[in-house]
Amino acid sequence: MPIPPSARLTSIHRFPVKSCRGESLESAVVEPWGLAGDRRWMLVDDDGVVVTARTLNRLVLVHPELTATGLRLTAPGVPALDVPMPGPAEQVPVRVWRSELTAAATGPEVGAWFGEAVGAAVRLVHLDDPTRRPTNPDFSGPHDRVSFADGYPLLLATEESLAALDAVVRARSPEREPLPMARFRPNVVVSGAEPWAEDDWRRIRIGDAVFRAVKGCDRCVMTTIDPDTAVREKEPIASLARVRRWDGATWFGVNLVPDTPGATLRVGDPLEVLEAVPPGGGPVRPAR
Repeated sequence: MPIPPSARLTSIHRFPVKSCRGESLESAVVEPWGLAGDRRWMLVDDDGVVVTARTLNRLVLVHPELTATGLRLTAPGVPALDVPMPGPAEQVPVRVWRSELTAAATGPEVGAWFGEAVGAAVRLVHLDDPTRRPTNPDFSGPHDRVSFADGYPLLLATEESLAALDAVVRARSPEREPLPMARFRPNVVVSGAEPWAEDDWRRIRIGDAVFRAVKGCDRCVMTTIDPDTAVREKEPIASLARVRRWDGATWFGVNLVPDTPGATLRVGDPLEVLEAVPPGGGPVRPAR
């Protein structure tokens, strides 16, 4: 079903440090590997393996802000910390799921700050050269690249799909507050489409930016962590499993790859679907 001409980009979100709190923007430049400044920093353990809020829930309470010289970190119960951008000379090996690459390391004082803030020994690293990390070639092109995001440059969600899921959640638990979009950590949120219409999109334009919609987003326990309290519960995965389950996974949102890097997104930009498939097949997902 065509979307109405009133369909719009309603919010933009950037997450400077993977798994930490994000920030809402009025505009953002689209780079080949994601929004400018999105997920270029990441926490790793002593072996260089990514550490996320899936296991360290309190990371969602850490608020990073990009500065002219690096990052400013704030979190409940600890003093703020300014982190200078590390030089690219000191590279350490890191692993993000199946991706192995190198990143620039920050000093031990930053790890000590996170130890106080979240209660775990971690190290903060910066992806100084995002061309190092390719996307999954099964769902993208050989030259596509991604930052420290889970797999693809941007994640899109729709207000209508959130409302449809929230209706399922609140039918089971009427006393609940409405489900916030922050649970799903999208980069771009749009409105004006039917619920779950994004499953069928293959190419879209938002303002001047064109994207390929390459794969649905299978969701994990990250969505069950309250972004304001770090308390973990069963929703929304329990309700997603009732209405959005395919191939043993639950799905919400769609991953995007930019085709027009350098374009600027602005809240209020029109949304246009350039290519779509017939509805009913569910999200794009791995062949079984």
